[in-house]
Amino acid sequence: MGLTNNDIFKKLRVAHKLRDDDIVQICALVDFKVTKSELGAIFRKEDHPKYVECGDQFLRNFLNGLIIHLRGPMPGKGEKVKSGE
Repeated sequence: MGLTNNDIFKKLRVAHKLRDDDIVQICALVDFKVTKSELGAIFRKEDHPKYVECGDQFLRNFLNGLIIHLRGPMPGKGEKVKSGE
């Protein structure tokens, strides 16, 4: 069986060394509210009674926030992108 959204989310968390606070802030960049308890449920093992599947929308919002977190916001139309100064 392939990777689930939960597996992908866990791997991104470890690869970028993110804590729960960081993930909450990253999601806030795209106006997506998430709590630490929701994150705890997503990061649990599948056989845990309080395990929650990470939905596509949740992962999509996190990835969009992560892009902004890593690259910065996209310039608006008509703005020039600054090259290395």
